[in-house]
Amino acid sequence: MQRISLFGYGKTTKAIAKKVLNPIFYDDKCSKPFRDENGFRVKPSSEFNPKYSDLEIPSPGIAPSNPLIQKANNLISEYDYFAKEMPLSIWISGTNGKTTTTQMMQHLLQDRGSQEGGNIGTPLGELNPHASLWILETSSFTMHYTNIAKPNIYVLLPLSPDHLSWHGSMDEYVKAKLKPIYSMKEGEIAIIPEAYKDIKTNAHLITYKNEEEIAKRFSIDVDRVKFKGAFLADALLAMTVDKILFDRVNYEQINSFTLDPHRQEELRDSKNRLWVNDTKATNIDATIAALNRYKNAPLHLILGGDDKGVELSELFEYLQTIDVKTYNIGSNKEKLSNLAKKYKIPFQLCINLNDAITKIDKNLLSNETALLSPAASSLDEFSSYAQRGDEFKEAVLNIS
Repeated sequence: MQRISLFGYGKTTKAIAKKVLNPIFYDDKCSKPFRDENGFRVKPSSEFNPKYSDLEIPSPGIAPSNPLIQKANNLISEYDYFAKEMPLSIWISGTNGKTTTTQMMQHLLQDRGSQEGGNIGTPLGELNPHASLWILETSSFTMHYTNIAKPNIYVLLPLSPDHLSWHGSMDEYVKAKLKPIYSMKEGEIAIIPEAYKDIKTNAHLITYKNEEEIAKRFSIDVDRVKFKGAFLADALLAMTVDKILFDRVNYEQINSFTLDPHRQEELRDSKNRLWVNDTKATNIDATIAALNRYKNAPLHLILGGDDKGVELSELFEYLQTIDVKTYNIGSNKEKLSNLAKKYKIPFQLCINLNDAITKIDKNLLSNETALLSPAASSLDEFSSYAQRGDEFKEAVLNIS
């Protein structure tokens, strides 16, 4: 019997546990061994001994520097474990927009029996292997550990610095994102930004530099697509896959898609002033995308959180080109304030998110926009980006 070790006691590994015999979980947060409600053994990470393990499968978020990963001799990813039973699969990755693109693609292809999963919330262990196709939001973490599985269609959105503390460098981050392309075969398709057009692969390579180029190549009329800004690219890439697989362009179906909250979500306060919840913008590229959309009016921008060690000068160089004042919060607020001084951007140092909203409330004019687009993770002060966004919305709606 194969002895299987599952690293991390989370959603991904719990789904795998139900597919294998007698797995053992090893988790950094576990202080003493126990059996969970399903009878699975959970042990502290320190008890893992590679001599007594034939296969190790990590939760995607566990970094390569973790001692569990360092000790493992038979490490494979969740994707590798399910590679043999994976149906036709479409993997979507990139720095920003991969969740929305995945959701839009599922919305377009659900009539063809597709299922969505991966990083989007449903682990592979809970997907139906008999579905006609899997649409998988795929993180750089997962691809770092994946060496067997590969997509039939790979859709890569543009890349910008993200998760650098996990990967170690931007080069390693990009390397993980491009990794699946090298193993793809003739007849398979990779749709990637033009910046990576010279990559060596047997797949059919389709490159793009902007939304207009995608639309032109696949004869999509952007005027008939309701989504604008960053969401237009997401919609066009989803429509492109529908066109490739089923030779159709369904404007009515894509336009019926409803965006999730927390991405450029607009709301009005009691004084009818515009506030935008873009809490999901956890990196520079996402924040610049939001700023591009709202830059035609003076902006009050809430920045800050855990920036994961990313260099932020590019953001402040952009801020110099628009009418903006920043309200700096989170663990990197001093860093942001020093950059604002350097680049001569008006700013206020704030105690926390509520303090920033209070300060903006005093300054915001009817023709201006208040924008929460932090360019940083929320985990320094919140349990998730969603909690940060929910607190933002609640505070705005309570303005009197």
